[in-house]
Amino acid sequence: MQEKIRNLIGEALESLNIGGVAFVVEHPEDLKNGDYSTNVAMACAKNLKTNPKELAEKIVAEMSKAAFDNLEKIEVAGAGFINFHLSRKFFAKSVEEILNQGEDVGKNNSLQGKKIMVEYTDPNPFKPFHIGHLMTNAIGESIARILEHSGAAVSRANYQGDVGLHVAKAIWGLLKNPELADQSIVSNAAEATNIGKAYVAGATAYESDEKIKKEIDEVNKKIYDRSDKKINELYDWGFRVTMDAFEDLYKILGTKFDYYFVESIMAPIGERVVKDNLDKIIDSRDSKMIFEKSDDAIVFKAEKYDPKLHTRVFITSGGIPTYEAKELGLALEKFRTEPNLDLSVVITANEQADYMKVVAKALSLIHPEYENKMLHITHGMMRLATGKMSSRKGNVVTGESLIRDTVELVHQRLEARDWDHEIKEKVASIVGVAALKYSILKQSTGGDIMYDFDKSISFEGDSGPYLQYSYARANSVLEKAKKENIFPDPHAFGMEISEVEKLLYRFPEVVSRSASEYEPHYIASYLIEVARAFNSFYGNTVIVDTKDKTSSYKIALTFAFSFVIKNGLQLLGIQVPEKM
Repeated sequence: MQEKIRNLIGEALESLNIGGVAFVVEHPEDLKNGDYSTNVAMACAKNLKTNPKELAEKIVAEMSKAAFDNLEKIEVAGAGFINFHLSRKFFAKSVEEILNQGEDVGKNNSLQGKKIMVEYTDPNPFKPFHIGHLMTNAIGESIARILEHSGAAVSRANYQGDVGLHVAKAIWGLLKNPELADQSIVSNAAEATNIGKAYVAGATAYESDEKIKKEIDEVNKKIYDRSDKKINELYDWGFRVTMDAFEDLYKILGTKFDYYFVESIMAPIGERVVKDNLDKIIDSRDSKMIFEKSDDAIVFKAEKYDPKLHTRVFITSGGIPTYEAKELGLALEKFRTEPNLDLSVVITANEQADYMKVVAKALSLIHPEYENKMLHITHGMMRLATGKMSSRKGNVVTGESLIRDTVELVHQRLEARDWDHEIKEKVASIVGVAALKYSILKQSTGGDIMYDFDKSISFEGDSGPYLQYSYARANSVLEKAKKENIFPDPHAFGMEISEVEKLLYRFPEVVSRSASEYEPHYIASYLIEVARAFNSFYGNTVIVDTKDKTSSYKIALTFAFSFVIKNGLQLLGIQVPEKM
């Protein structure tokens, strides 16, 4: 529809001998101002040095000669805006299209034939699953789903540090606190929590005691060369336990990965690539090199190629590959693992932005064919509204504790429901995860988030549970209509055009924009808007009425809303309970 209106405007300008002007066609903020609006008259008037309102009248008169069926009215507003009102038949047809599409509503083929790998979450074994991992997971999973809905073949990847000083700190903590290495505990979560405590003990001691620092460095060497039986046993157990605990969280969060890349394998790949390209001349005219020696270390002086970048060490003077070298190896391994990959997307926290740019530049010099096939998306931090980074139980906040505390709060809200315990548990988990995910996804990815427990689980207002409740409400209406033998009929319209209809047809546009900009928040904002419109419609309209001939259209509209809200939530990685 947007394209049709653009063409209509273009034809009118051509008839008036006006050309070469840029203009926008968009939805007005206020639905009363029509369904689309354009600034074309004001854009043209500036060049033509004429009155924009008078020019708008001429453009409208010209467009009216060729207006198509779906346009009810074209009018001039304000200083020269032109507003377009769509017809009642258009909205009825859009409802019918949504009913026909069902769970495929919003799908498009903009990325058809594209292979995309999305890397996200990236928690490290032997360390707690922290809030940052929760944020990266929510954003990455949603982006992956949106890209799939746009026709791409998407694979999900997870990169994890299975070696390094953090592992040595945890192993040392387990050696010094053997009660934390109790392998008789049944729960993965409980064992992983103990390993997290051991890591904290080791990390604290490493920073405060020089003697212990040397002990942990020695443990680190033994982990690498697998020379100590006790350490090997603790490592193998700890790796399995923490990875299993992560998998338990992924099930709760609705994520399943296709590939797991680990640091111990990426390190030698990256090291080999760096050494193979040491002192290699890129441009003989200015003797620019990729990697070069500096104080016995191997560095990449990225500022030579881009003044916004800086020098990074890829292999230390001690011969150890750094994070940069490992990321280089990882990037190459992804393109080897998925041949003909069109795009590699990585989601991390904002603080990794600078060094990832340097890695990407180095890779583009080694493999120019990958230069436009890498995308790094960063997110901000999450803070608690209380100002204290501790859970409601006074513990340090981890991603797992935040999920658990939020689910527990929802469970308390559901206590009055006359449901089986098992149903309450399931709904509390679904709603609790929705509260967290929506809080993360409702704003653009780069900004920080202030998380408020109570607001996040509210069944009213700007929250994930509110959207789920809206779906459950629509579902109850449909159940009631079924009992009354009232079935959806998109041709039985007679009522005035509702705000719900004026928003539902926009869903594919929103999905398309979210895919092109890699921004789930457009979908989140849209869902809140359409849910509020439906709830207002619900509160002011008798939907199920056997005496009302338009009731079957209202049911069709309710069905359409339920398809859009359910599909939109699924694109955010949020499940919908049938009742709340």
